[in-house]
Amino acid sequence: MGRLVHFEIHVDDMDRAKKFYGEIFGWTFQDWTEFAGIPYFGAVTGDESQLGINGALMKRQTPPPEQNQPMNGFSCTLGIEDYDSTEAKILEHGGKVAMPKYALPGMAWQGYYVDTEGNIFGIHQPDENAK
Repeated sequence: MGRLVHFEIHVDDMDRAKKFYGEIFGWTFQDWTEFAGIPYFGAVTGDESQLGINGALMKRQTPPPEQNQPMNGFSCTLGIEDYDSTEAKILEHGGKVAMPKYALPGMAWQGYYVDTEGNIFGIHQPDENAK
């Protein structure tokens, strides 16, 4: 079975990316540069007792994605508790709206954003009353 076990976010400015994900989502980072041979920081995304995976920020090795180009890769979606306050933090820390908040009726609120490195990610707030 091909269950997702790790993710990597390609970044141009490691400190800026660590600040963005650390301050908005509370991620912590471990320097694994020695093992990877390039700037590479393991991302701890939450408590091990909760469902989810950890990943990493790695130094981008190619040009960044062009603005408004179609998705070319995977998009990660982060589970959150409060959509509106999380969106405010994203925008405050230099992120941009890629696809505004919308309802998954009877399930959740969803939306997509561009991080400070040009990558698209989603946020997802469970809410049975979403419509």
